[in-house]
Formats: sequence, structure tokens, C-alpha cells
Amino acid sequence: MSELVPLPDADRARAAGYARAALAPATLAAYAADWADFAAWCGAKGVASLPAAPVTVAGYLAALATTHAGATLRRRLAAIGRAHRMAGHPWSGSHPALRDTLAGIARQHGTPQRRAAAIGTAEIRKLVATCSDGLTGTRDRALLLLGFAAALRRSELVRVQREHLTFTPEGLRLLIPRAKADQQGRGAELGLPRGKKPETCPVRAMEAWLQASDCRYGPVFRKIDRWGTVETAALHPYALPRILARRLGLAGIKPAGLERLSLHGLRAGFITEAYQAGARDEAIMEHSRHKDIRTMRGYVRRAKLVGESPAGLVGL
Repeated sequence: MSELVPLPDADRARAAGYARAALAPATLAAYAADWADFAAWCGAKGVASLPAAPVTVAGYLAALATTHAGATLRRRLAAIGRAHRMAGHPWSGSHPALRDTLAGIARQHGTPQRRAAAIGTAEIRKLVATCSDGLTGTRDRALLLLGFAAALRRSELVRVQREHLTFTPEGLRLLIPRAKADQQGRGAELGLPRGKKPETCPVRAMEAWLQASDCRYGPVFRKIDRWGTVETAALHPYALPRILARRLGLAGIKPAGLERLSLHGLRAGFITEAYQAGARDEAIMEHSRHKDIRTMRGYVRRAKLVGESPAGLVGL
């Protein structure tokens, strides 16, 4: 029997590369920042970060209780757990010290989550009305209408390529090679019919932008420099909130209550409008690429919160 040897570094590095690819780059970046913060905190306290005792992790979470949201704390915990598992250390995110600490923080410091306000058809019309016929206005009109009609996430919008678009007499077919819930990269294809109103038709808006920008391949939504030149690189995801904020300001649209206005509002608005128009759950989920019906119905519940409230039946 030949003597066993350690697995070569090249093979281990290849496997580690695929393991990193299991998560989206943005998630990996967030986890790396979270782990760095935890390791620095442990270093300042003189305690071990890897492996870390459950009471150490609980103490770290408690230190952030008054400054960080519950969702952030849960993500920090997930990052710490992933680091332990990747290093081969036992880990239990449901350990009583961790579970009870998070529950106590939520009980004492929990606040309502600021949800994305649904940007519906009425708001879309106002936003599109601010878009002139120049290059920037033509691009923004196409971006907003495609994002709304296709219920796209911010990352999906900036990744739209000319090769992903197929125009037909009836409308437009859009290929999404990979989405947030599509970790295996199976892809999805959506159909967008031509709109009834030319000024809010996503297909006409896309045709106008492709012609104005002379985009024949590569990224569709691109930066326009100060001299009016359309660059070849795709817009950065962080540019989209600024574009939306500018259009919201021009349209005079402001959020209500604790709600916030963001690109996710286009997606929430589409689901809300589709539900109110009578679309079936299955049809909405197929179009929005939701895998969990509970998540999708969260938007639906908000859409019917007032109109279908039993408070309307008590004779007030």
C-alpha cells in the first residue's frame, strides 16, 4: 500500500475557489467585512476569534445591540458561523447563548423594519414624465420601465446585455442568465408585451434607448459622461439609487411614514399592481422569480392591507 500524502495545494485551492463561488460576490464581501469586525473586536478583548466560544459571540452581539439593526446582527452571526465551518470547527447558530441574546436584543431594542415603498404605475408615470428626450432621459426612461415591468433586482438591471434582448412584433423577450434565487445558473426568460400607452411602454423605451446609444452588444445601461458620450462599461449598481433619487426629486415623490424609496420599490410596485389587476400568485411568482410564496405574499398582504381590512365591515 502506497504512503498517503496530503492533497496538493492546487487541488485544495481549486476546491476553495468553487466554495467561494457558492455565494454571491456581494454576500462574500459583506461576510468578509463582518468577520474582520468580529476578529478585531476579539483582538481588542484578548479572546480567541477562531474558534470562538458561544459566550464570546454573544458578547460581541450584545456590544452591537444599540447601534446595529437586527438584520445586521443576524448577518454578522451568519458570517461568524461560516468562518467556523469553513475552518472545520463545530458551530451551532442555535446555541442557547446566541439564540437568547438575539431574542433579548430584539425584545429591548427592536424597531420596525423600514420597508421599500411600492413604486406603482401612478408613480412610474410621474417618474417617466421627468425624462427628457436627450440621452440621459432616454436611458433613464428605459431603465425605470424595464425595471418595473420585468420586476428586476438592481443587480439584474445593470447586467442586462444586448444579447439578452429579443424583440418581436408582440413585444420583448428578456433573458436573465442568473438571478439571486438562481444559484445554479439555470437562467430565466421573461416576456414583456408592448404597452398600451407609448409614453410608458417598456418595449418602445428600450428600442429608443438602444437606437440612441447605438448599443449593438454588451451592457445595455451605461454611463453617459459630461460631454454626452455613452461609455462602454455597464452602470455600477450604486449608480442606480442616485438615478432614482434624482427622478423622484424631479417628480416630487416622497416616502410615507417609515417607508423608504429604493430600486426595490419597482419590484414591489410591480407585484402590488399585478395582484390588484387580478394576476394569479403562480403567474406573479414566475415573472418575479420568487421561490418562496411567503415572500411574494408579503407584498400582496401590504397591497390589500387597507382595501380588504375587516375594519371596513364594522359599519364605521
